[in-house]
Amino acid sequence: MTKIFLDSGDPQETKEALRLLGFLDGQTTNPSYFIKSAQVQEHLKTLGKFSSKELWNIYHKTIQDIEAIIPTGSISVEVYADKNTKAEDMIIQARELFKWTPNAYLKFPIIPEGMKAAAMAIKEGMRVNMTLCFNQEQAAAVYAMSRGAKRGQVYISPFIGRHTDIGMQGLDLIRNIIQMYKNGDGHVLVLSASLRSLNQFYTAIHVGTDIITAGIGYLREWAQDGKKFPGKDFVGKPEGFRPILYKEFDLKKEWTEFNIGDEMTNKGLDQFYQDWNNAIV
Repeated sequence: MTKIFLDSGDPQETKEALRLLGFLDGQTTNPSYFIKSAQVQEHLKTLGKFSSKELWNIYHKTIQDIEAIIPTGSISVEVYADKNTKAEDMIIQARELFKWTPNAYLKFPIIPEGMKAAAMAIKEGMRVNMTLCFNQEQAAAVYAMSRGAKRGQVYISPFIGRHTDIGMQGLDLIRNIIQMYKNGDGHVLVLSASLRSLNQFYTAIHVGTDIITAGIGYLREWAQDGKKFPGKDFVGKPEGFRPILYKEFDLKKEWTEFNIGDEMTNKGLDQFYQDWNNAIV
């Protein structure tokens, strides 16, 4: 059964999702969602920008508030990084973030330094969520980098919606990664992120994604639609996007042998970094 997460940095939305659904398996946060949360926006309007320490402390408090609402839920917390941040700096952050909640998953970007930091985190027994995945080769590299991890210790977050925005069938990326991982040992769970419609929500479940994370708007739609799960005869609505073709990758290779560069990953990382920095004095 696919697990359902809320994609949000706002504990008030956590409460609403739990009320709407009657359950919530977890929550994914990122710098952009956190900065857009009601409490951060109210502070920016009334008191102005934060110091770096103030913003970090509020992020910590937010994660604690979310944990209090879903104490057994998985909570993804993102390291503060840009394309120049070194793995050593990321792992120092990760060790602190992992103490914030017993169910923490540390989000690392799929860039070379992020992969190095994630490999160190896994060896230290931490749980990771490899984020900003935009192509199948990146997913192959994540599998290879985390080889030997326990099942459920590693999430990968392919972003469906960014492909949808440029006319590509983002759900094909989910299909392709799931198909590729069938050749492996199942230690990496596929977390479908960046949805753009309830149809994509249902289709992602139908193709067998392990986890879906969705904004509160889509969870409201799902609740209004009766919280249905698609059956075997489900047929998603055609969306007219260009397909993303499946490719063969050898999961036995070392992760450094894969080309993990992707412009959409870089843009997404820049956006997270800018949103965070724009809230700091």
